[in-house]
Amino acid sequence: MSFRIVQGDVLARLGEMADNSVQCVVTSPPYWGLRDYGVAGQIGLEPAPAAYLAKMVAVFREVRRVLHKDGTCWVNMGDSYNGQSPRVASIQENGDLSYRAGGRAINIRGLKPKDLIGMPWRLAFALQEDGWWLRQDIIWSKPNPMPESVTDRCTKAHEYLFLLTKSATYYYDQDAIRTPFAEKTKALSFETMDFGRRYGYREPTRVAGWAAGSGSHAAKDHAVAKSHKGSKFREGKRAKGNESTAQRFDNAKGANKRSVWEIATEPYTEAHFASFPTKLVEPCILAGTKPGDVVLDPFSGAGTTGLVAVRLGRRYAGIELNPEYVAMSERRLRADRPLFAPPVEAGNPPPPAQMELSCPPQDGVEMGGGEIVAGDGLTGLGTNFAP
Repeated sequence: MSFRIVQGDVLARLGEMADNSVQCVVTSPPYWGLRDYGVAGQIGLEPAPAAYLAKMVAVFREVRRVLHKDGTCWVNMGDSYNGQSPRVASIQENGDLSYRAGGRAINIRGLKPKDLIGMPWRLAFALQEDGWWLRQDIIWSKPNPMPESVTDRCTKAHEYLFLLTKSATYYYDQDAIRTPFAEKTKALSFETMDFGRRYGYREPTRVAGWAAGSGSHAAKDHAVAKSHKGSKFREGKRAKGNESTAQRFDNAKGANKRSVWEIATEPYTEAHFASFPTKLVEPCILAGTKPGDVVLDPFSGAGTTGLVAVRLGRRYAGIELNPEYVAMSERRLRADRPLFAPPVEAGNPPPPAQMELSCPPQDGVEMGGGEIVAGDGLTGLGTNFAP
């Protein structure tokens, strides 16, 4: 598949893109007050939250313009504390990135020292106010969080991932990111559920194998349900037809993915320290796109979104201010290309629950000769990258 990363100011580069030219956006913008990347024009070191939010709203207003009407936008955002000093980043001669404490501590009028700023929710509400649909907050739970030398609060082990959309209805492949039912869940389903509650249980309409209706179980069960109300449902007292219902439950594709994702951070020696893990990006792309669709990251950074997008048979467009990070992304994506396997046969994609990021593209989408262009324009992207 094709991929392109361009260097430049995010607002200027977005302005070069065509309306409705991308299907999905997955990004982790610079967090406010946490990092100094040493590049003129960087976002994140504004003197006050209001200035940062104004810049972010302007960026995502352009993102909304280039996003398809049925597209999705996934935004990862971390938080910081009042009085915290940003860390200064620098790339060494060998290409590795190091950082040190430095810069002036950020103090916000109206907040007390050590106050949590709450920037993820400030941003989410600002984008909602600007016209985005704020569909969900997802908790990225880190089993291997960064150690903190604090004694008066818990170690921070989570960040937020917001799902935003351009309209009330949008493309979302629920089946692509389902999780297998736990054995305990299946064991405690219809075989052990209180029969009185079974009578009133409403069938979900989007789980494969269920009858797509909105009512409760058949009225013929009503008399039996009343006679067994308050008791456990036992073998031998099962109403006719209920066994097949339990069997259909067992054969469903899996459970709807929950809103807490436990994903470990991933080391990457060259990547800047704000790089998010591939496993965090994967479900966003699987749920928000089909093979061949265009995925955008306006804050491309180490190119993680692009790496996942191309591995999954999608096309990628990235924007990055720092030319050193553009070069870093180029090395990373080019080094990963030998790992691509031949495409699977059309109509036989790997099961989503078992799909690894090293899997070939789905549905026979062929991996073409991708290109990474530093400094090339994105004019005509909607035509060049159209599915």
